[in-house]
Amino acid sequence: MKRPGYHSAIKRSFEITPVVGLIGPRQVGKTTLARQYGARGEVSYFDLEDPADLARLDTPKLALEDLRGLVVIDGIQRRPGLFPVLRVLVDRPRNAAKFLVLGSASPELLRHSSESLAGRITYLEITPFSAIEVGASRLKRLWLRGGLPPSFLARDDQSSTLWRQSYVRSFLERDLPELGVRIPPSALRRFWMMLAHCHGQTLNLS
Repeated sequence: MKRPGYHSAIKRSFEITPVVGLIGPRQVGKTTLARQYGARGEVSYFDLEDPADLARLDTPKLALEDLRGLVVIDGIQRRPGLFPVLRVLVDRPRNAAKFLVLGSASPELLRHSSESLAGRITYLEITPFSAIEVGASRLKRLWLRGGLPPSFLARDDQSSTLWRQSYVRSFLERDLPELGVRIPPSALRRFWMMLAHCHGQTLNLS
């Protein structure tokens, strides 16, 4: 599903800074968006969950300094040490590359980038599908499935439900601890269920 609003925002951001960061939770569509945006021209892609790409970036300056056009680094939170290297590269007098970095909005990621790339990076927060993006005809599906692309675009409601159950489990057990949350997953799940029960009631405007 195309997201032209974000494509325009990325283009505008590159007119201001040589590095653009797409941040947001897992499965929100950052990688798909980056691939769609990069399809329009010369692009080099690094996936930091791929051992081969990680090995290429063991010597990051050597791997990146001769690249031209768009350079996409997906999963930048796995290598925060890349931020000082990016600063050196984008400060070259005739820098021929622009860098699109993708990652979670973790405190660690934001701290490293703000220290190294101040004035050189623009952040765009990528959110799940909105009502404007999906259109009025699919509002019911958005309400029932949520806006994360794999859930919203699943082939049927049952598949969407199974995906969401798996996502919630991995989010509570893996993602939140990486963000510094030290509450046991079982307690977090009970807290989420309490919030869902509280906010999922029939709206009373009286």
